[in-house]
Amino acid sequence: MTSRLWAILAATLATCIYGVNHTVAKALMPDYVGPFGLILMRVAGAAMLFWIISIFTKNQKIETKDFPRIFGSAVFGMVINMLLFFKGLSFSTPINSSVIVTISPIIVFVLSAFLIREKITWLKGSGAILGLFGALILVLFGKEISYNAPNIPLGNALILVNATSYGIYLIMVRPLTKKYSAITLMKYLFLVATIINLPICYAEFVQVDWQTLPFDAIWRIAFVVLGTTFLTYLLNIYALKEISASTLGVFVYLQPVIAISYAIFAGVDQLNLLKILAAVLVFLGVFMVSKNPARKRSLAED
Repeated sequence: MTSRLWAILAATLATCIYGVNHTVAKALMPDYVGPFGLILMRVAGAAMLFWIISIFTKNQKIETKDFPRIFGSAVFGMVINMLLFFKGLSFSTPINSSVIVTISPIIVFVLSAFLIREKITWLKGSGAILGLFGALILVLFGKEISYNAPNIPLGNALILVNATSYGIYLIMVRPLTKKYSAITLMKYLFLVATIINLPICYAEFVQVDWQTLPFDAIWRIAFVVLGTTFLTYLLNIYALKEISASTLGVFVYLQPVIAISYAIFAGVDQLNLLKILAAVLVFLGVFMVSKNPARKRSLAED
């Protein structure tokens, strides 16, 4: 297979893991661990794994001029992104979160348009507005009652900001993937993220009662750390070496399909007319944004 096909397969696998994560992680919060405590497990666990693996790989020195971009990528990709997603998910539902995160490709497009003056066609502009409207429907009107979703509008709003942060991360980290290996990038990004998240997340982390955690909670934590963090970030960095940030962002379409199917199968969420309408608007908007690009060169490819 070609390197591009391997990159597409890597991005697809990462997206499937993200889709399942909406339900798997939701079951942990807040009964077993708070959202911030779970984030510290993610970043610290992934950082240790990447540093251990780096011992057996080629050592690459980071150029001084790249440290600001590494810091910014860590802030948007592993701090703001994670903090708001898990906090938002603890307030909202798996289906809501999986639909809202699909706004990321539109955000990447809008940022590219402003930062590199990519041409905004009528089709793309309309798609961006339509997709944003779909996400806002959930943010403003997703008020269904759920025993484990105490503040759905707030949760949806936090997840919307999370999607914006992730879009910025994809754009910022793309140039770094051309210079450094995935392991090198990840070990520094997660080290920075651990240092920043530690004072924010420590209080919830130490509240975890490890001795009484059931196996159902343990395997979910392992899935979040090993699958949703270590493996997905590694797969996405690998994919970014062959495909652009805007192309990778399109794979987020798969998340609602996986997340909704798994959530309904697990019996923790259900579809309704509002969610279907929001999903249709978001999917249509993202399709319009990504169709027939007027300019192939994007900020992420510079």
